[in-house]
Amino acid sequence: MADPDSSPTAAVASLPRVAIVGRPNVGKSAIFNRLVGRPIAIVHDQPGVTRDRIASECRRPGLYAYELTDTGGIGATLDDGFAAQVRAEADIAIETADVILFAVDAREGITTIDLELCQVLQKSGRKVILIANKIDTPRSDPHAAEFSTFGFGAPVPLSAAHGRNFDLLERRLNQELAAFGGPVGKEGRKSPEELADEKPPCRIAIVGRPNVGKSSLVNAILKDERTIVSDVAGTTRDAVDIPYSRNGRDYVLIDTAGLRRRQQMDTSVEVFSAMRTERSIRRADVCLLVIDAATGVVSGDRRIARTVLDANKPCLILLNKFDLYHPEARYHDRIEQFREETGDDLFFLPYAPRVAVSAKDRQHLGKIFKSIDKVRRGAQSPVPTGVLNRLLREAIERNPPPMKGGKRLKLLYATQKREDRERVVPVPEYLLFVNYANLLTRTYERFLEAQIRDQFPMEGLPFVFTVKSRRKPEDRKAK
Repeated sequence: MADPDSSPTAAVASLPRVAIVGRPNVGKSAIFNRLVGRPIAIVHDQPGVTRDRIASECRRPGLYAYELTDTGGIGATLDDGFAAQVRAEADIAIETADVILFAVDAREGITTIDLELCQVLQKSGRKVILIANKIDTPRSDPHAAEFSTFGFGAPVPLSAAHGRNFDLLERRLNQELAAFGGPVGKEGRKSPEELADEKPPCRIAIVGRPNVGKSSLVNAILKDERTIVSDVAGTTRDAVDIPYSRNGRDYVLIDTAGLRRRQQMDTSVEVFSAMRTERSIRRADVCLLVIDAATGVVSGDRRIARTVLDANKPCLILLNKFDLYHPEARYHDRIEQFREETGDDLFFLPYAPRVAVSAKDRQHLGKIFKSIDKVRRGAQSPVPTGVLNRLLREAIERNPPPMKGGKRLKLLYATQKREDRERVVPVPEYLLFVNYANLLTRTYERFLEAQIRDQFPMEGLPFVFTVKSRRKPEDRKAK
């Protein structure tokens, strides 16, 4: 049974779409990263590293905004069985694109795959800008001339490695995008003031060990085969950013590579993928820790949960494949049973609510976003300073902190830091002024957190304590 919640629409549906296509290892991902302005796609000498369509919104002052898509290399003969799916992903990108950036390797010259892809693009009827990459100096510009025979106009001589001639590429691209207009704003563009007033989307990192159904979940949410789904562990290599809207709210779904122990990683590409996943956790507003409900919690799940906890990130625990977990019982009873079975396994993420879904059957997906909205509302309602101090003082009076070196912790004042309130999902960070910071043990810190959560649960949100010592007046005089 499909999820009955309202159907989503693409967050950037109003933006023209630009796709980068080309054979393997011509520098598509490096071009993508340059245009986006940050390293999203993995760049590696090994052909076939990029498998999914990776999308990101691009905005530059004075230029039309657009959605840029990186694709897998077309014509690759991969040894892992994904060549057909990569080609299918690229075909979808071509079919849905308004403008295509056709990347070739100027050093190697025209290849058979380039000629075949040229014919495909000519038949597509799309606007095509030809990019001759790996031209690092003006002396190498003549190497681009031979590609003029493709019939797409003069190629743009480019160096993705050194950032050469990207201003020329952006001007050419802007000319093509003029036919499609752009976001609502002056001259078809959004002004800097309008961009400043926009609320940033909520970035949701979907993390978990390999083969728990992360990409299947993304596809189920999007109602689209946006990421490659396979039974082979480690199919997703890049952290894929996908703009998405639901019920008037904007999100960015970050589909990440499955995390394994470093000792179990087979290639340097898998190590890079793991690094990207960890970076995605740090830049996310909310993390969805996906667990295979059919197999339960294993050591890999606990290790990833610890990574999320160490990054102080809001988190939901997503129980995928819930259709296989005691399917004969009622939904509520199954949830309670799973909580009993996993309570001790994820004891260090007690604040994370559990949401049970089935990506395969598209069941209960709306519960994910209802829980995220609940987390966001809780984050926007901080504990009042007066209430915070009262709660902490009463807790300390009932259960005094332990003596340490003949001294005992004394709380002078507590408040919530304000600078993080501008985030989409601000994490509660409490500033405690005490007599000596080193007297606050981790055990007592968890006790104080529990006292706050007793009246302000703030589901899905971690607590961060920043402790500062404040010398008494007599200490300052003595000094």
